[in-house]
Amino acid sequence: MSERADTAEPRLDADHSDEPVVDQAESRHDEDDRLKSEFVDAVLDAVEADDRETARELVSPLHPADIADLLELTPSERRGEVAAALGDLVGAEVLSELNDYVRDDLLDALRPEQVAEFAAELDTDDAVAIIEDMEEADQQAVLDALDPEDRAAIENALSYPEESAGRLMQRDLVAVPEHMTVGQVIDYLRDNRDLTSDFWEIFVVDEAHKPIGTCQLSWVLTCPRSIAMADLMKREQTLIPVDMDQEEVALRFQKYALISAAVVDASGRLVGMITVDDIVHIISEEAGEDILRLSGAGEGDINQPILETVRTRLSWLVVNLGTAILAASVVGLFQSTISKYVVLAVLMPIVSGMGGNAGTQTMAVAVRALATNQLTSSNTIRQIVREFRIASANGTALGILIGVSVGLIYGNHDLGIVIALAMLFNNLVAGLAGILVPVTLDRFNIDPAVSSAVFVTTMTDVMGFFSFLGLATIWGL
Repeated sequence: MSERADTAEPRLDADHSDEPVVDQAESRHDEDDRLKSEFVDAVLDAVEADDRETARELVSPLHPADIADLLELTPSERRGEVAAALGDLVGAEVLSELNDYVRDDLLDALRPEQVAEFAAELDTDDAVAIIEDMEEADQQAVLDALDPEDRAAIENALSYPEESAGRLMQRDLVAVPEHMTVGQVIDYLRDNRDLTSDFWEIFVVDEAHKPIGTCQLSWVLTCPRSIAMADLMKREQTLIPVDMDQEEVALRFQKYALISAAVVDASGRLVGMITVDDIVHIISEEAGEDILRLSGAGEGDINQPILETVRTRLSWLVVNLGTAILAASVVGLFQSTISKYVVLAVLMPIVSGMGGNAGTQTMAVAVRALATNQLTSSNTIRQIVREFRIASANGTALGILIGVSVGLIYGNHDLGIVIALAMLFNNLVAGLAGILVPVTLDRFNIDPAVSSAVFVTTMTDVMGFFSFLGLATIWGL
């Protein structure tokens, strides 16, 4: 199919003239493997011209993930029209690859029976991802339309907390008892057509269906048929509790270089497995979430409705407004000093701004270290001392640089000394706040990525103004 598609030369004009508009072999993707704007426009033009055959011919060679990208690049008001024109090309795999907001738009236009058909074609984890964010009534209608077996699996997955291993795991796996031989396992795999076709390892279980070992598929294929699975399997394995947070699951996959892992319930029974392809998505999502939370941008999704985006960003901007007022009130305490020596008003933003930048650097490192379990209770003190030393070195270097510059520019050595000391002091505050705030929030089970920035910025602004203007007052400038 792909060979035919690569040699085809579809035309977008209504009368199918001899002039090719899009060369599929060369014009679908750019050097970064992204859909070219010309290709997207060609598909949209075909749909607008009601030339569904050409639109489908253009899109049919694409991978489901690329079709999902195409729908996401389509203006929101035209997505339903494009999806309708593409018909069965927008299938279950495409829906599972779509951005949440875009998928919700398309699901709203489908009947529960259609959604149920899509869900039945997917692994349980992908089906859950489609259904879990639907309205309760719509969700129940889709569940009612599913086969009893599929409905039971999805309802069981939905019973686990969001972003847990239970939501992430697949129910379709291969598990065999330890008394079987390699030959018996191979015959079992060949004879049972209902087994999943996508797996990398076989789980070996005891009589209580508790995993006692794993065996890579390659081992089974290369060993004599008479070898017992109990002798072939690897007994050391990483088991994932069903209620473990998906971020912690991702860390275990990363730490132990896992391809797949067994998921067990509270009694230790095997209930599912998680594969590395799901973990790749989780790592990307979690990393993106932390970056966006640090900036107070919420989910930061460009497909999020404008009102939701405004509400999310505005709430943090209001908080920042309050911290800015607090910093301004500190400046107000030194109005008389500033009125005597107006240049202080020109220089004080430098101290607070540099402190804020230094604090942000330390905070970003600390938040990442906490998220990846590099910063733990066993090395917290050592890391605090390390950041203090870094802040001391940076503060001294910046203080000397700004102090000499100010002294020469304004011809006032006292002013140079004051701003140098203030720069050093605020960098020390920034370094300590940058690590202490995230660590403290983490100890209280508060996500440091969400709240750290507000506290750190407030402290560096307030202490920057206070140290500079306070020293200027004491110095008698």
